[in-house]
Amino acid sequence: MTDSKVSWEGVLAIWKPAGWTSHDVVAKARRLLRERRIGHTGTLDPAVTGVLPLCVGRATRLVEYLQEAPKTYRAKLRFGIATDSEDLSGEVIERQDASFLTEPMIRDAAMSFVGEIDQIPPMVSAVKVDGKRLYELARQGVTVERKARRVTIHRLDIEEVTAGSDEPELTFTVTCSKGTYIRTLCVDIGRKLGVPAVMAELVRLESAGIRREQCVTLEEIPDLLENGALVGKLLAADKLLTQFPSAIAAEPEWRHALQGKGIRASRLLPAPDRQGLWKLYRSDGVFLGLFSADETAEWIRPVKVFHPPEEEPNDSQSD
Repeated sequence: MTDSKVSWEGVLAIWKPAGWTSHDVVAKARRLLRERRIGHTGTLDPAVTGVLPLCVGRATRLVEYLQEAPKTYRAKLRFGIATDSEDLSGEVIERQDASFLTEPMIRDAAMSFVGEIDQIPPMVSAVKVDGKRLYELARQGVTVERKARRVTIHRLDIEEVTAGSDEPELTFTVTCSKGTYIRTLCVDIGRKLGVPAVMAELVRLESAGIRREQCVTLEEIPDLLENGALVGKLLAADKLLTQFPSAIAAEPEWRHALQGKGIRASRLLPAPDRQGLWKLYRSDGVFLGLFSADETAEWIRPVKVFHPPEEEPNDSQSD
């Protein structure tokens, strides 16, 4: 049995290979699955490997929420060298003997970045300034002033420090908020120590709660399709949205929910008790969508409605 007749919906976690852009991976998946509605949940640079979740089918409507989850990386930082791209792919613009750095100095500097920090996005990033992406300007040799952004380093664990050479190295894992640039973190650690620094290697270990063991490679997909096993690799997008609480709607409330109507919170189990987004389910566990509780938490109203297959309307899904 093959997966050729499957109606794809869910999150397919890909272990992105080096040399591929995130767009390349999406394009390849679209061809293999014969599904146009595929989008990734966070760009990885071509040289970077690691977890790249692909939202497939209706799950693409939840990309923006999956992107908000913290991400975990393993990085190698090299001191004593700087490039115009903040990684080893760029042109070397500075060298300095960093052999004076000791392991305690390096450890202390790295750990000082845990918590909320301000970062200036690198010129090779996709951040827009005056309608143009920074990497487009960088290709033209243009450098512009960028505003600092507040990001959060939730956790930083040092794996290895190699001190004593002209170019010492630090290998660490870091869990950080959306929008954190690890290459910039590497540069800033070096700056704190008074030396140039660059990101030498980067692997994304976790994204949207997905880790390496839940991923498939692009090379594995054809065989998984052929034997009908790929559909079993899809993860339910709603289950990955662990940042949102859940509530259950009985009848007739769940039908009202699918009609886009507001529902009294007191009619749900448990009754939403705080403002914000809630995941709504039918009593049989079927996901009905994301609903927003108002500031009084008395009503919830639809934000993203997901009709069960047997309740699918003839027209397109409402947002």
